[in-house]
Amino acid sequence: MGATGRLIALGLLLAAAGCDPVADERSDPTAAANANAQAGTEAVPLAGNLMQKWSRSCVLCHVDGNGGAPRLGNAEEWQPRLAKGSDILLQHTLEGFNNMPPLGYCMSCERDDFVALIDFMAGAR
Repeated sequence: MGATGRLIALGLLLAAAGCDPVADERSDPTAAANANAQAGTEAVPLAGNLMQKWSRSCVLCHVDGNGGAPRLGNAEEWQPRLAKGSDILLQHTLEGFNNMPPLGYCMSCERDDFVALIDFMAGAR
């Protein structure tokens, strides 16, 4: 895991413990996602509840590409996965695939949430 990944992981651990990590793009995945959206890396940031779900689960791997995860808004990394079709991608998300655990750590996500989160990370929203 790179330095940025360690900072994000530390920020998430501190936030989960009730601490207030330094609010910059390296330790605040929501700010990073919104900055990427404004820069055109992906189309539209997630609203409220979904952004919270994303920052508690997906961010752990999809910001730095940990475990081979396709990075947020990186079309080149998402293209081969999207080419398999949305049903397969959703199945891999729900059941787990390679290094991705079942449900991608989001125990509170519904099927529609996963579809929206995948679209967001792949840059389709």
